[in-house]
Amino acid sequence: MCVGVSLSGPGPAIVMVEVEVTVRIVVDRDLCQGHGVCESEAPEVFAVSKAGELTVVDERPRGDRRAIEAAVKYCPTHALRIVEEP
Repeated sequence: MCVGVSLSGPGPAIVMVEVEVTVRIVVDRDLCQGHGVCESEAPEVFAVSKAGELTVVDERPRGDRRAIEAAVKYCPTHALRIVEEP
């Protein structure tokens, strides 16, 4: 957690708190067809076998959130989603 305080000028101080949110990757196995787009976007999180079987290498990744969001966004079958957990 990161806390910052702004005291610029008259009036009340503004306190900003940055809270780390853990994300969990959820796969709808009925929708997943093993295209591998997720693996190309976030290879540290997803792996797709030659047979098209998806493995989520890290279900609670702490890496590049933008790469994970791109993997979810560009999944052709919309089989992935991100669940935020405090």
